[in-house]
Parts: sequence; C-alpha cells; structure tokens
Amino acid sequence: MTVRTYDENSQLIDQMSGKSLSISRNEEFDSVDAEGNSKEDSSVLKITLGKYEIDHVGSSLIAEEKGLKDVFAQYQKTADVEENSHSVPVLNRMISAFKNDFTGKKKVILIRSQNGTPLAAYAGDRVSLDKSDAPKTSELLIDGKRLVIYRCDYTIYDRELLE
Repeated sequence: MTVRTYDENSQLIDQMSGKSLSISRNEEFDSVDAEGNSKEDSSVLKITLGKYEIDHVGSSLIAEEKGLKDVFAQYQKTADVEENSHSVPVLNRMISAFKNDFTGKKKVILIRSQNGTPLAAYAGDRVSLDKSDAPKTSELLIDGKRLVIYRCDYTIYDRELLE
C-alpha cells in the first residue's frame, strides 16, 4: 500500500509505503459527555502502515493498493495548462489524452482536494464503495484492489457519460 497526503491545492505533501494498511479513528482524541462516555467524534486517524504508526488529521489522504494506476498523475506531467480550453472539462480532456487507460473500463473515479482541485483519477470495471469506521473516510475496491480516501471530494462516473 502507498499512502500519500495532499494540501488543499492537490500538491503532494508526503508519500509512504508498506505491506499492509489499517486505518481507524484515534479514540484518544474523542471528547466525552458529562457522564464520561465517549462521543466517538475524533477526526484524528490512527494509521498502521506495515510495522509503522502514523497519526493524521486535516489534509487529504489517498492510500492505494499496488496495481492501481492514478491516471491523473500521468496527465499532470503531460498537460499544457496554457493550451487547455476551459470550455472542455479537465476530466474529459484527460480521458481523451489517455484513451488507452480508459478504453473498456466501466467506471471512472475522480478524486478532488477539499477545495475541489483534481488530485487523482482511477478507472476500473468493478468498483464498489464501502463506508469506513474511520471518520471522513471512504473505502473503494477497484477491480479487487483497495483504495482509501480521506477528506476528499470524489465522484464515481459511468465512463460512457464522459465521452
């Protein structure tokens, strides 16, 4: 698993890798009511990546299983911002530019930072969405590979809608 965090403008802050990943709410930061019962409201994540532990809160985080391909990362390396027409949405331009990565795929997942800036895109035939026990976190399976999204906006499209 590879874990990356991003600032609000989708700039990479850090990247870490490990063989396994566990993400949960860090209960140490839960507030308590008058009777001393936990409100289970901590926004701090307790992440175990391989044999290492990370506490994380705030910035957008994406954790992807080996084998998933972030097509948007490739697009950012080749796109000329000056030449792109604002009348064509960025996702449509990316799909056109990297047609081979999307051809035959049934779903496209676009992930955006908290202010709406695109930061990652994935494609797959079988996409399922599951809730997570961690706050503000969603877990997806894309063709059997795990993707974890924390504090990000995202949309899952039928690919044919974007042609």
